[in-house]
Amino acid sequence: MELTVVVVVTATIFLWGLVSARLERADLTAPIVFTAIGALVALAGLVDTPAAPERLKPLVETTLVWVLFSDAARIRIQDFRRGLGLYVRLLAIGLPLTVVAGWGLAGWLLPSLGVWLALLVGAALAPTDAALGITVVTNPAVPERIRRLITVESGLNDGIVTPVVMIAIAGTAAAAGHEGAIGVGGALLELAVGAVVGSVIGVIGGALLRRARRGGWAAEDFAGIAVLALALLAYTAATMAHGNGFVAAFCGGLAFGAVAGRRGPAELQFLEHASGLVSLLVWFAFGAIAVPIMVERIDLAMAAYAVLSLTIVRMAPVSLALIGTGFDHNTVL
Repeated sequence: MELTVVVVVTATIFLWGLVSARLERADLTAPIVFTAIGALVALAGLVDTPAAPERLKPLVETTLVWVLFSDAARIRIQDFRRGLGLYVRLLAIGLPLTVVAGWGLAGWLLPSLGVWLALLVGAALAPTDAALGITVVTNPAVPERIRRLITVESGLNDGIVTPVVMIAIAGTAAAAGHEGAIGVGGALLELAVGAVVGSVIGVIGGALLRRARRGGWAAEDFAGIAVLALALLAYTAATMAHGNGFVAAFCGGLAFGAVAGRRGPAELQFLEHASGLVSLLVWFAFGAIAVPIMVERIDLAMAAYAVLSLTIVRMAPVSLALIGTGFDHNTVL
């Protein structure tokens, strides 16, 4: 059975490589396709759903580390400075309002969740992912300024919301009386340790790689692999120091991107390709594991929350944050 799943996954990845451009023009992105394939595999009874989540945990964690690091590292300082006012509006006003709106809506529609789980749902669903809207980000009909704004914002929002998600998880565990729960105070300490460790590793790694390039010590073909390892190093070092590894990966990516120099983005290509590949596997796993569970348990309140989370909860805060920017109605939407 496991070999059958491997055959399906690898064949799907290959076929996607053959027709991805044409399908994306039809608004069929990789996350949509691989989630659907995963759901079909589950429907065929090829996945051991109860055992799968724990076995897939390392894959999901590795994917998140690489995505957080690469998204943060590819942010160009000049781009951020050029549109600083807009980024502040989206990330310091729009994003927190989205979290609060999602939190309040979850507490109202799904009261059985409690305060902390409702916060977890609201925070986890607040960030946007440019990969899900790749047709917008790459569409030349969309002004380049707007595409850049969406790309930079989507690269930073998941890292910014990660501390809120971790605090919500800690609060949920403490409220439930789970053994070993660290509580909100412990979560804040872990976040601080992770930020420091990740930043230090990112700065040192970026500076060393930049100097090695200048001295001709670093082979260009291996530089991307080195960055791949640096992201995992930030995560594991922070975890060993009892810090949050995901925050470390995000802060490490920010630090690396700031000091790596002009060649930094080129060295991120290998990391982005690797994270893109494992992301396909995660979307496949999501379709195979989460979709069947949702189909079994979904009710009217959950469906309403899903629709509102994708529309009003996101659109209203962003619209408020962009008041006074001069953007027309279509651009804001």
